[in-house]
Amino acid sequence: MTSLSNQGLARFNASEDSAAQTALHEVCASSAWGSKILAQRPYASTEALFEASDAAMAELTADDLAEAMADHPPIGRPKPGDPTSSREQSGMAGASEALKAEMLELNLAYQEKFGHVFLICATGRTGEQMRDAVRERSDNTPEQEREIVRTELGKINRIRLTRLVELAEEEKSA
Repeated sequence: MTSLSNQGLARFNASEDSAAQTALHEVCASSAWGSKILAQRPYASTEALFEASDAAMAELTADDLAEAMADHPPIGRPKPGDPTSSREQSGMAGASEALKAEMLELNLAYQEKFGHVFLICATGRTGEQMRDAVRERSDNTPEQEREIVRTELGKINRIRLTRLVELAEEEKSA
């Protein structure tokens, strides 16, 4: 991931604050996270951007995490018309109707217990792997689950930041 174009990162660094804030909100809905990332621009490298993201994620409060999670759709039900959630949850696209129904049931039970959607970095995972993860994590305490969610959000943010910087480069060359 560190081989991203320096030009794409430079474009992100030079973008207007309002445009950068909007783009960062698409990466992570936590306003605290976005503000911390925005305030540290310019970034010397994509690794520095990732490190800032990880540090900002580590500092998020429970309310900040809730704000970040509120923008994530349940696994197996990406937001209609949202290419990001559809792409990230592509492992569920070919799942059987039985697996989709089971995921809905598991998602609802998880949400009832923890008060938020089951959040996992779904990129590259099969429907069965996501089902197994929600089953396993349902036995966690709320505190354990909050830290797992923090880790999973960090992974998602890195993937989305990579795409953000790559898209900045693609837009420049278009």
